[in-house]
Amino acid sequence: MPSSQIATNRNNTMKITLQQSQKVYFVSDFHLGTPDDISSRKREDKIVKWLGEIEADAAAVFFVGDIFDFWFEYEKVIPKGFFRFFAKLTMMRSKGIPMFFFTGNHDLWMKDYFSDELGIPIFHHPQEIEINHKRFLVGHGDGLGPGDRKYKLLKKFFTSNLCKWMFKWLHPDIGIAIAQAWSKNSRLSNELKKEDEFKGKEQEWLFQYSRDIESKIHFDYYIFGHRHLPLNLPINDTSVYYNLGEWVNQCYYGEFDGKGFQLKQYNGYAIKAN
Repeated sequence: MPSSQIATNRNNTMKITLQQSQKVYFVSDFHLGTPDDISSRKREDKIVKWLGEIEADAAAVFFVGDIFDFWFEYEKVIPKGFFRFFAKLTMMRSKGIPMFFFTGNHDLWMKDYFSDELGIPIFHHPQEIEINHKRFLVGHGDGLGPGDRKYKLLKKFFTSNLCKWMFKWLHPDIGIAIAQAWSKNSRLSNELKKEDEFKGKEQEWLFQYSRDIESKIHFDYYIFGHRHLPLNLPINDTSVYYNLGEWVNQCYYGEFDGKGFQLKQYNGYAIKAN
């Protein structure tokens, strides 16, 4: 199959031109590493199988944050595990399939391991992408839109050079154990608050963020993760906000074939607009 064409214009917008039968895939919130090694390994095997099924027609794959439940790159150390996932990425990159990683709130400490070892660029902020003349705004979504002031303050501290400098001096066994405990408490807190439930468009901060952006500049599709809730919410007659859901329980992903975007479950089920 002919390869896709990827370029960047003067406005730093990535442009992808699909060849016949090619598709672009979007996926987020694998949370590899949680809640335990056995569950994570089963999920990893499922992810690797899914990647194997899409690689024949994949023009590009966008991993939209929280791929790992925790990630920190020490100067000479990365978190243990995920060998099968890394091996599959390596194989797909060797076939020339472009891949892109976005950092999420669980793996915001990604640095240059994936770009150096696999040629996978890392994005820390939403990116403008044009695919076959359709405009996308893509990002993980944490800290965007109104509300969540406590997290926004914490994110400023966690992404500061001071915080990263202090954390790197912890022995990896200690640092990763602390991070895993923090992640577990955060997840339990969200479950108790029922933050992963749909409470209407006006309570969806990322929908409000997308609607605000759309009032200033047009995008056909707004693609985010973070919410752990698959959503398909029209903003107006020409723009739609999608949330990619998660893979701990649901296994959703986005697929664009050059004409339209679909939110699918791994078994192929497509979600209708709410």
